[in-house]
Amino acid sequence: MQKIRKGDKVVVLTGKDKGRSGEVLQVMPKEDRAVVRGINVVKRHQRQTASQEAGIITKEASVHLSNLAVADPKDGKPTRVGFKIEGDKKVRVAKRSGVSIDG
Repeated sequence: MQKIRKGDKVVVLTGKDKGRSGEVLQVMPKEDRAVVRGINVVKRHQRQTASQEAGIITKEASVHLSNLAVADPKDGKPTRVGFKIEGDKKVRVAKRSGVSIDG
């Protein structure tokens, strides 16, 4: 089970976007990277195609998972993730407050 998943609210720990938070749009477990909305925004030149205009577009580049931490559901500060078995399900728990991260 992954500690950071699509849809999670995360906080950036290091780099040019340190302290900012956003929602995870995509996780790439094989590369240990994630794409976060509004974080690590880069500009790319786009060649014109039948469906797209040419020009410079801005999009989010991936961030290494070690530079991200899940935001605590209580106060939004970065927290580590633990696991707990509730009933017959394994759920993610915030170490900071003990609150369940999964719904």
